[in-house]
Order: sequence, then C-alpha cells, then structure tokens
Amino acid sequence: MAKEGQKFLTYSMETKRKAIEMRLQGMTAEKIAKELGIVDVGRVKVWMCRYKQMGEFGLTDTRGKRKEYVDENRYVKRFEMENAVLNKWLTITKAEVYQRSVGSLKSSESISPLRSFAKKSDSLRADSIPILNEKQ
Repeated sequence: MAKEGQKFLTYSMETKRKAIEMRLQGMTAEKIAKELGIVDVGRVKVWMCRYKQMGEFGLTDTRGKRKEYVDENRYVKRFEMENAVLNKWLTITKAEVYQRSVGSLKSSESISPLRSFAKKSDSLRADSIPILNEKQ
C-alpha cells in the first residue's frame, strides 16, 4: 500500500521492452533490475506477466486519463470477430448464388418451381394471414 508522500517511479516503454527482451533471453529478474536500475525487482515480474497476457499493449501505463487505451483492445477484438462472421456469411451467400446460377444454366425446369413459389409468396401478405391480424 502506498505511504503518504511516497513518490512513484515510472519507467519508459524502452526500459520495459528492454527488460522483457532480457527476461526472454533467460536473464533473472534480479540481474535485469540491477542492470537497468529498476528499484523494485517485482516490477520486472509484473511487466513479464502483463506482456504474456496482453502483449506489448500490456506494458502501457493505464493510470489516469488513459481509459481509451484499455478499451481499445476490447473494441479491436470485437471488430475482428464481427469481420470474421461477416466474411463467413459472405462466403456462404456467394456459394448459394453460384449454385443457383449454375442450376439455372443446366435446366430451365428447375426454375419453374421457384417462380411458382415466388408467385405464392407475393400473394401472401401480412394482412391476409389471420394470425398476424389478431390483437392480443
């Protein structure tokens, strides 16, 4: 816990990157702290843990007015997921359109059931279906 009047040391991104790189090469946290002038050996361990969890983004200082950095990674992952879903949907839709177009070239008889279905669906409207007109 912080003590009254305690000064907190902040380290640059270069120092953090250098410490992570040295740790990945096999140096101990104590040697890294001594070589880079890091007062708290636990700092190197915390940086390494955050680096393993979130990559280089985990090394950014998230204190104060940096809320946009914290949420940025979440938004990027969400948009990547949405993009993957939309790409899958696009692939499926293209395959269906291709199958329909190839089927129409093979024989015109396969289209006639689709046309009769389209005519039936045009005649069905929401006001002609009794279930949709009922008020509950």
